[in-house]
Amino acid sequence: MPDAIPLLICDDSGMARKQLMRAMPRGWPFRITQADNGQAGLEAIRAGLGEIVLLDLTMPELDGFEVLRRMREERLQAQVIVISGDVQEEAIRRALELGARSFIRKPADAGQLEQALLALGVHAPTIDPSLPAAELDLPSVGFRDAFREVANIAMGRAAELLARVLGVFIKLPVPNVNILEVAELHMALADAQGNRQVSAICQGYIGSGIAGEALLIFHDSQISDVARLLKHQSGNSSPLELQLDLAAIVIGACLNGICEQLDLQLSSGHPMVLGQHCTIEELIRVNRNRWKRTLAVEISYALEDHDIKFDLLLLFTEASVQVLQRKTALLIN
Repeated sequence: MPDAIPLLICDDSGMARKQLMRAMPRGWPFRITQADNGQAGLEAIRAGLGEIVLLDLTMPELDGFEVLRRMREERLQAQVIVISGDVQEEAIRRALELGARSFIRKPADAGQLEQALLALGVHAPTIDPSLPAAELDLPSVGFRDAFREVANIAMGRAAELLARVLGVFIKLPVPNVNILEVAELHMALADAQGNRQVSAICQGYIGSGIAGEALLIFHDSQISDVARLLKHQSGNSSPLELQLDLAAIVIGACLNGICEQLDLQLSSGHPMVLGQHCTIEELIRVNRNRWKRTLAVEISYALEDHDIKFDLLLLFTEASVQVLQRKTALLIN
């Protein structure tokens, strides 16, 4: 047998690491190490634990772009395959420019991963099919981690569409996934938006035993800037019409991404104005009966080189959680 090749999987999601380990070609000579953030991943590479690195882009501590930059600065010898939900053309270009050998979209396809490894010069061993598969130290994955990874992939697909429409690069966060009472939702929104006045667009969705609302929240001070970007695509539409258009793009792409991964069928209503030029306090007070207890997915989109940031919240009813748990369990197991 050939010597084991140190391979590092660097991704903050236990779900993503588990999916990658399952997608690895069977019987290949790898000694796998896991890192759950970019800083830990960089330290593992320095320690010689990543001759080959499977690297996510959207992570806490250090994102994948910064890991690649520091590897270049320190002349660390590792071959990197980026595997990310951020599928913007500019994200792919930047990753390859920083030294990544190839880019695979999440969730990683086993065939694409094998081809990417072969391109690095890793030779497939001859395997006796009668032998059992090697035991892998798969991470334990709970519902929140799994659903956060589903949201991460959906968020990336929405950003790719948004980047094309606006002609800008979208900076992506790690999504937050929590089950919140209305008071906690209030605190989360207030923390995201501060005391500034906001406008909110709402779009309901239902199907497959799931119901909820998506909420896109803009700072009033940024609406005119968003409208200017969108007017290149939308002619003489009013700022409100442009906000509704933007909401339809972002919410639709996110929901479609979730549906594809979890095999769901959701029908969406038309985007509607939930509040204009109001504070978070007023927004919550008017709608608190609708959001008594909710599974909340919070995503903040920021536009590079523009002082523009808006928040997307996907609010699933409490009754939807059991269905989502069953669907994500199929991915986990």
